[in-house]
Amino acid sequence: MFFNNTNMSIVENLKKIKEQLPANVTLVAVSKTYPAEDVLVAYNEGQRVFGENKPQEMTAKQTILPDDIQWHMIGNLQTNKVRMIIPYVAMIESVSSLRLLQTIDKEAERVGRCVDILFEVHIAEEDSKMGWNTQEFLEYMKSEQWRELKNVTPRGVMGMATFTDNQDIVRAEFRTLSDMFRVLKEQYFAEDSRFDTISMGMSGDWKLAIEEGSTQIRVGSAIFGARNYSK
Repeated sequence: MFFNNTNMSIVENLKKIKEQLPANVTLVAVSKTYPAEDVLVAYNEGQRVFGENKPQEMTAKQTILPDDIQWHMIGNLQTNKVRMIIPYVAMIESVSSLRLLQTIDKEAERVGRCVDILFEVHIAEEDSKMGWNTQEFLEYMKSEQWRELKNVTPRGVMGMATFTDNQDIVRAEFRTLSDMFRVLKEQYFAEDSRFDTISMGMSGDWKLAIEEGSTQIRVGSAIFGARNYSK
């Protein structure tokens, strides 16, 4: 592969982040808006888990990139787009409603798969962030209706902190998600070793997230560089 300055930056950034990660933390390289060529640079350096937030973009990349890439859907997913990604997606992190959860289960059954999912919980002060309302989510879990779903495997929780420079706010929100994970683990998944994931932390706050218990971080611009949304 011909290496230009962009390629070298991706390699160096990826190496620097991985050197700082504890062994129990998974890096999801967020490749949204970046070309497939950039994904391949990271892939050739050993990265296998990539995150996208648009089904169309993820599917376009999935069809031309290596088959052993594990694709994570991390963005707001509309129910009518589930069918597009369900044949290949490794994990849907952004399960933010009962309706979406049921749709994933139905579509996974249709193609004969069992798909890993994370419950996205709203932990931020910002209303624009997606996710289950905490109280509604806990009530749903208490009902145990989720046990009727046969084609999804709950793996943990996901959340996004408030976009702010105030680290006390961010830390408190991450701690809220970690506490929720522990409650769920103790009350519903104590015997299920697969329920093991707290997905929180992005390019600007992943170190703080790990301090608060994150086991999966979603990092894009710190690996691939500044995004150009006009493309």
